[in-house]
Amino acid sequence: MFELLKQQLFDVLRAVTPVLVAATLLEALLGDAPAGLFVQFAIGALLAIAGMVLLFIGIELGILPMGRFIGAELPNKGSLWLILGVAFSLGVATTIAEPDVLVLANEVDRLSGGARSARTLSYVIAIGVGLFVAVALLRVVWGVRMTYLLAVTYAVMLVLTLLAPPELTPLAYDAGSVTTGVLTAPVVLALALGLSSVLAQRSAIADGFGLLGFASAGPIIAILLLGLAE
Repeated sequence: MFELLKQQLFDVLRAVTPVLVAATLLEALLGDAPAGLFVQFAIGALLAIAGMVLLFIGIELGILPMGRFIGAELPNKGSLWLILGVAFSLGVATTIAEPDVLVLANEVDRLSGGARSARTLSYVIAIGVGLFVAVALLRVVWGVRMTYLLAVTYAVMLVLTLLAPPELTPLAYDAGSVTTGVLTAPVVLALALGLSSVLAQRSAIADGFGLLGFASAGPIIAILLLGLAE
């Protein structure tokens, strides 16, 4: 446990330190912020570091092993609908709790004056991810090549991008990018790797990866369709 804590702390500091140093240098050279604000920045940075360390430890100790276990057990139940239901449910649940999604939804709510509520946007994004995670796991079960799914999906995205209201297009693509965060990514990957590990003569690399890129198309299509429906 101590070794894991030390490793995670080292990884977080290595990732965060350049940002902290850049912000400090910019403030010293260009800014004129009050001392209180800089102290607030330092405290916030320490809290963020502590939070990320604890989050990554929790993912390593609990979320990844449980996701692989669930994925490996699903085929034993002999129900394709169960696999799809679990994939959809986990995709929706993890996306709603995804910090990046919450930040995006709250900012859209604030800037639109409540015209596009954070809750509605979060659920639209989550449903899009859930549906595409379910399709991605169905691909693993049936052995369909990811290139076929991606070709069809991106063709649909291109058509919808041309048809949807222009003001929603940037939001749709941002929504796709924020879904591959610290909660959704490990859950989806672990679920797919666990599922592929029990299927005979299947490659975990071929089946377990590519799902995040595919799943991130779900919220893009969902928001573009929402724009067409309005």
